[in-house]
Formats: sequence, C-alpha cells, structure tokens
Amino acid sequence: MAQNQSMQFAQTSLKSYLLDYAYDEMFIAEGELHRHYELLFGHISSLPADELQRRKQAADLSFLNQGITFTVYGRQEGTEKIFPYDLLPRIITAAEWEKVESGLTQRITALNLFLKDIYNEGRILRDGVVPREIVFSCRQYRRQMIGLQVPRNIYIAICGTDLIRFENGEFVVLEDNLRVPSGVSYMLTNRRVMKRIFPQLFRSYNVRPIEQYTQLLLGTLRSLAPEGRPEPNIVLLSPGVFNSAYFEHAYLARQMGIELVEGRDLVVHDNIVYMRTTSGLRRVDVIYRRVDDDFIDPLAFRPDSMLGVAGLFNAYRAGNVTLANAFGTGVADDKALYAYVPDIIRYYLAEEPVLKNVETYLMTRPSERQHTIANLDKLVVKAVGESGGYGMLIGPQSTAAQREEFAARIEADPRNYIAQPTISFSRAPCLIEDSLEPRHVDLRPYVLYGDRVTVVPGGLTRVALERGSLVVNSSQGGGSKDTWVLSQ
Repeated sequence: MAQNQSMQFAQTSLKSYLLDYAYDEMFIAEGELHRHYELLFGHISSLPADELQRRKQAADLSFLNQGITFTVYGRQEGTEKIFPYDLLPRIITAAEWEKVESGLTQRITALNLFLKDIYNEGRILRDGVVPREIVFSCRQYRRQMIGLQVPRNIYIAICGTDLIRFENGEFVVLEDNLRVPSGVSYMLTNRRVMKRIFPQLFRSYNVRPIEQYTQLLLGTLRSLAPEGRPEPNIVLLSPGVFNSAYFEHAYLARQMGIELVEGRDLVVHDNIVYMRTTSGLRRVDVIYRRVDDDFIDPLAFRPDSMLGVAGLFNAYRAGNVTLANAFGTGVADDKALYAYVPDIIRYYLAEEPVLKNVETYLMTRPSERQHTIANLDKLVVKAVGESGGYGMLIGPQSTAAQREEFAARIEADPRNYIAQPTISFSRAPCLIEDSLEPRHVDLRPYVLYGDRVTVVPGGLTRVALERGSLVVNSSQGGGSKDTWVLSQ
C-alpha cells in the first residue's frame, strides 16, 4: 500500500509540475531532472505522502518549539509569525557555487574600496565614474564619516547579497544588503531541522557545512578590535524585543557566547563605551550592531531616538570601539547606486564583474524616467532605501490606480526610485499540501570580511510560497528552504 502511494505521488508530481520559461532548479524539461536532483526526487518519491506530511509537521513543530519567528508590522490580527519553511532543499552544484563565491568576494572587496574612497580621497567621484549627486543625495551618506579612519579599512564586515537566476540559469545580483543584513539565523536553523528530518538523504549528498558561521562571525568581529585590545569584549546591540529580527539577535549572541545588549545597557564615559553589569561597568571593544545609523546615537544622528547610545559616535571616531558594519555603509547598498557597481568593480579592481547586475533604470535620468512611466505595466519599481518588499510596484500584477499613484511618486521624487524589468526568476520544487509545485526563489548568501573574505557555502533560499508571486520576503507571505551546496 505504501509503495503504491509513493508511486502515485511521483506520477502525480511529474504530471502536475508545470514548467514555463523560468529556469527550474529541479527539471531540465518535462520529466527530465537535473542530475543533482535525481537522488532527492527518488527519495521523496519512495516515501508515502502521509510520511512527507508527518515530516513537515515535525519540522513546523521544531520551529515552534525553538521560537523561530519573525514580525509582520501593520497586521491587526497579530504580528508574531512562525517562519514558513518548505521541506525540500534547494541544491547547488560545486561548479555553480565556485562562480558565486568568486563573484561575491569580488563585489564586497570593490564596495569596501568604494566606501573608503568616497569618505576620503573621492577619486571615483572626481573621475566621474559615479556621479557626485548620487552619493551626496543618498539618505545613508554620513558626512560625519569624512576623513575618519576605519579599522583595517573594512567598512563592510558582514554582508548578505540577494541573488536570482535568469532564465538561462545564470546567477545575477539583485541587490546588496550592507547595513544590518538579516536572515542568517534562519539559514542555520533550517539546516539543523533538515539534518534531523532527512538524515540519510543529507549524508548521501555530501553537503558542505555551514554550522561554523557563528564562529567565523565571532572571529571576524574579533579581528576588527581596536589596537591594544587582544582579548576584546564583543557585544551584539539590538533595538529590543519588538524588532522583527529579535529572534535572530538573541540566537546569534547565544551561539557566539557574547552579550546581547540594548542601548540602555551601554554608557559612554570619556569616549569609551561601557556595558552595565551587576558587578559594575565593563569596557566594550566591538559592537555587532543591528540598529540603523539613524537611531544608534541621538547626539550624532536622530535626537529623538531611544534605541541608541549617547556619545557612541564620538567613541567610534576616537578609535576606542569598532562597529560592524561601519557607519555610512548604507550609501553602497542604495538601489540607485547599485546600477554603478559593475563600473565600481572595473574602476578599483580592473576586472570584469563575475556576477552581473539586473538592468536598472534610474529615475534621475529624464529619458529612463519617461520610459519607466510609459511602461509601468511591464516593470518593477522600487524605492531606493526600502527593504522587505515594501515601497515596491510589480507592474504586471498592479492595477491602473496603483500605476497612476507610482507615476506621481516618481515625478515628485525621482531620486527615491529605480525601475527594473520584471524577471521571471528561477523556481524550485516545494511541497504544497500533497504534491510538488514550483515556486519562485532567490538566494541570500552571507559574506564575512575580516582577516579575509569568507562566503559561507549556502545561504538563505527565500521562497514566494503564494502561487505566481514574485515576492519572497517573509513580510509579504514568503518562506524559506535549506540550501545545499555540494562538495563535488
């Protein structure tokens, strides 16, 4: 009986799994699997449908017991949600990963050089490679950082870059996340759950490990400590329990064995940062901050912020504390500046980009703005400083009223918007009720920059769980799945 159920599941999946022009992670064509997915498909096909559901429920229960949640703002029915998880892993070959790793290493290296340059010599601006107005009009540009020496010239120590696949299977960069990139805790907990749910399958695939991430992160933070602090005290600064990523803050602090603090737990005396403890004040040397620039020091940035630490920027400027990432890194992940990253790579490294960008229209250019407004039904429009799927128009799925509203927004504030073609990026198999169905996915690998650049082999695969949706963000109904990078 169980064998008949398994055969029926496989046959039903093959028939109902609809392919189109989007790249499919599992199928080359109807009934033809990518070689590295054959073992996975064979394994799940050998399991009765009720066994797959039982394992799915076990995974959901594991997430619930661990308190793996995220916060959705603006929902009256409640904000705290269990993070949606798809049972089937996304598999990436060693050859594919080699190119991703090379491209991300190149990208973070060039962006660090760019940040150092614009806050010091400004060569790239004088040479006209990047327009001054793009940099100086960016809301994340911090004039306070001009001429300030950053430890080891590392502005971006922690990065999460979003990748998608074109229809030909090529990975390209969708955007960079350089300020306070989130989601790595879900990558780690996904893996832990998957090894428990599919232990035999996991061992058979020879998957590269990711469990070392937190120790690599700790080593990266330690390498950035101020001179003369061989045993630095490192803390993770969180906005607090009401932040959407608080689970992640607590998880990472616990895994690294460092203190999780809020602004009220820190105090600055004589340009030195201290942590309040039951035994008195203890000096802090490195802060892994999950608080945006605007809110981190009311004396230097927003005076109404209750989240930060008064005097923190002066302590930073004096070289007595290091922050990861540095102040002002947000200028390099502004969506308008994204269009210039290939030129930035060529300028500093004299290399062609390993990973391409998605074609991007800048609304500050009159011809591109007119083209966008005339074709809003075909394009995706994004606010340059937003994340989480907010401030965004997906043209083919929009109404005439929404397009009219965005046209007015663009005309009123061109600097605040960019547009890109609507890309039918790759889809991966997901277990939807009792069958396999394709869903759009992206990939957020995590990059660390300390003594050297390290790209953790995997990342967070985010899934647009709603049929036909192109939005993978958890705040917009998306979920995630484990990402397996093969050793060979």
